[in-house]
Amino acid sequence: MTIPQTLLPICVAALYKFVTVDDCAAVKARLLQLCQARGVKGTIILAPEGMNGTIAGTDAAIEDVLAHIKQLPGCATITAKFSRAPALPFHRLKVRIKREIVTMGQPDINPLNGAGHYVSPQDWNALVSEPGTILIDTRNDYEVAVGSFAGAINPGTQSFREFPIWFRAERDRLLGAGTPPKVAMFCTGGIRCEKSTAFLVSEGVESVYHLEGGILKYLEDVPPEESLWQGECFVFDQRVTVEHGLVIGKHSLCYACRRPVSEAERSSPVFEEGVSCPACHAERSDEQRASYRERHRQEKLAALRGDEHIGADLSGSNDTTEHRNR
Repeated sequence: MTIPQTLLPICVAALYKFVTVDDCAAVKARLLQLCQARGVKGTIILAPEGMNGTIAGTDAAIEDVLAHIKQLPGCATITAKFSRAPALPFHRLKVRIKREIVTMGQPDINPLNGAGHYVSPQDWNALVSEPGTILIDTRNDYEVAVGSFAGAINPGTQSFREFPIWFRAERDRLLGAGTPPKVAMFCTGGIRCEKSTAFLVSEGVESVYHLEGGILKYLEDVPPEESLWQGECFVFDQRVTVEHGLVIGKHSLCYACRRPVSEAERSSPVFEEGVSCPACHAERSDEQRASYRERHRQEKLAALRGDEHIGADLSGSNDTTEHRNR
């Protein structure tokens, strides 16, 4: 029986904000201290261009952390997407300083200087159903394989760094030589599509749109009977995937390659829990699988003792490939 979301004890908050951060070190120190004091776990990434993260804890703890963030310069309007979990989906707390809050590898691209038009989940169906609208999934290949919007283009990228290369190579085929079409883009929580629309604007594309709040907000707000979403949505924590209403999905995770594994794939003869899956079995050596097998054995022993083993920690920031940077 599925436990109603409202009865799950842990609050998961996915948040990001493009905002100028002048002193990342000072912001990090304060956030780290507060999160540790309130038992909050997950990852927050800070950069001169803003903040990005997914954190989990009790309702009161998450409320305290968000209240602190909203007091930071330029962060008063930051919003978070909330979901529930039966237990903490992260083993650790990480607050990191990086060059970008989501790595595109284009240092001159900042949505604060111009990005696409926000489209609410309620208006998304109408936009992407317009004849001629080009719909692009800005996520990575293993995420798209789990679920996407009907008719969306899959760039086939393995990291967000590859998106600018893909677009420049495919631009003429996508946009053609006539009247520029509308380009609609989406991602898990909104951060990648916001940055990718800023990239397209910098490339001279005018009619660019992105899904406000990302897939997670769409799955939260749009009823299943009205939805154009097909499948599940990969998330960067121990839940692995979510469905409409943000209920936990049916995929598990391969701890060797960090890819999602479907129910059918778990029946494959090359699937071994904690060791391999159909996607990565040919990519790993027998020595590597032996190492993963020992790690998995240690994790099970730790669980029997009631200890926490963090060797396969999934703490990752919102809408990034922090946990599987290929």
